[in-house]
Amino acid sequence: MLNSWISSFQFDKAPKKISTPTGYAYFFGSQDPQRFKILVEEHALEWQLESLLSHDKEIVYFSGRKGPVWILKPRASRHHGHWGLMNESAYTWSRDMIGSMAGYFKAHQLKSVIFEFFKTDAEQELGALVGLEMGAYQFRENFEKKPFTLPQIYLSKISGHLESKMIKEAKARGTAINLARHLVNLPPNELNPTTFKKYVSQIKWGRNTKVEIWNVARLKKEKCGLLLGVGQGSPNPPCLIHIRYRPLKKSGAPIAFVGKGITFDTGGLDIKPSAGMRLMKKDMGGAASVLGLATWVSQSQIQTPCDFYLALAENSVDGLSFRPSDILTSRSGLQVEIDNTDAEGRLVLADALDVAITQKGANEPGRVINVATLTGAIKVALGVDFGGLFSNDDELANQLLDSSQKSGDHLWRMPLPEKYFASLSSPFADFKNSSEGFGGAITAALFLQRFVRGKKWAHLDIYAWADKASGAISASGGNGQSVQCLIDFLSGI
Repeated sequence: MLNSWISSFQFDKAPKKISTPTGYAYFFGSQDPQRFKILVEEHALEWQLESLLSHDKEIVYFSGRKGPVWILKPRASRHHGHWGLMNESAYTWSRDMIGSMAGYFKAHQLKSVIFEFFKTDAEQELGALVGLEMGAYQFRENFEKKPFTLPQIYLSKISGHLESKMIKEAKARGTAINLARHLVNLPPNELNPTTFKKYVSQIKWGRNTKVEIWNVARLKKEKCGLLLGVGQGSPNPPCLIHIRYRPLKKSGAPIAFVGKGITFDTGGLDIKPSAGMRLMKKDMGGAASVLGLATWVSQSQIQTPCDFYLALAENSVDGLSFRPSDILTSRSGLQVEIDNTDAEGRLVLADALDVAITQKGANEPGRVINVATLTGAIKVALGVDFGGLFSNDDELANQLLDSSQKSGDHLWRMPLPEKYFASLSSPFADFKNSSEGFGGAITAALFLQRFVRGKKWAHLDIYAWADKASGAISASGGNGQSVQCLIDFLSGI
């Protein structure tokens, strides 16, 4: 569905003669002053030599005899306290530094780049290749089906070789991240619950992967009153997509992933102000990330059984829209008074969580993780670069925090103080869907916790958006938040 730059790479030494405009990039996995000196003397003009040889920065760039040259030296490890959770991993640094180079290759109008790795390890190489795949993504090229405008890469490793398994893994990761980014970037007149189903059906799923779609009739039969209520005001009806992956060898209880998929959020009858509505095409960022993760699982054929649920709806303003003070009955039987129609994401998640958790027999999950652009309050608390992590299980939370640090896809654990739930009390139903006052991210998480039936559970409250270009992300837009963290999490099981 998306262009893959890695698929075009030549993983061997470049031809001796290249007639097109060519750049040269070198990535040092460890310090090697002698090799650095050799490269500078090979490429630099005479008047550049003294300055370049005394260069002590991590990135060296110059226009040499043959063309532009980039040399990346390894970054010295830096410790930022916080139990190491904010330290930058080798994977993260490689991804962001090398991923950012894609834009420079394009700006120089290069037709080919000779890229060589020196003394790099697998973590650095994986980060570099994932970064290049991420850096290659351009929304308009994919949306308008334009040809790729990036150069041919000839990539090799000096004193060793790049493992084919690692190259395949980098492509799987990079394309999974970019799929999540692309879905978030799609305009709401292109992506709605109906067209989202078409995107899922167009994916080339690997073996052992099955897709099931619950339409309105099935949702009514299953009594998913919350999901139906949120979507009832839209001409594009809600649905629930279930992607089931089972490896050839059984390996314990499945892990369930649930994504919030509000393809556009007006706020409903509690309508948002225009500034608050501007980016609400990204309110399906949780479902996009869960779908991206599902494609990685299906391609990688991991040994952990997984289920992926996408709760899709459009929160529209219409005569049929649900109202403040409506009482909706969830699939679990709990009744919810609608305090605010703009607190709709937790409603669709609640029914999807119940579907995931009530699977029977060998399909009953041992753990469940939901991903959602759930609250603005978490952005106020943590900013745009950290997702909020809420969990009722310390082991699961610590595994996710560890993966977030390794992948540079940062999470920070937030509290679940039970006394805050009192603010959701209702004299007319079991509880309300929102409350006034502070701690909005916490009360939203406490609401979801009422639907997990005591299962080991984690809730990732994410932003799903990059406000500006940074690292391997070359422009503002969807950032695939949580995909890399969850891939690392599953890779470590």
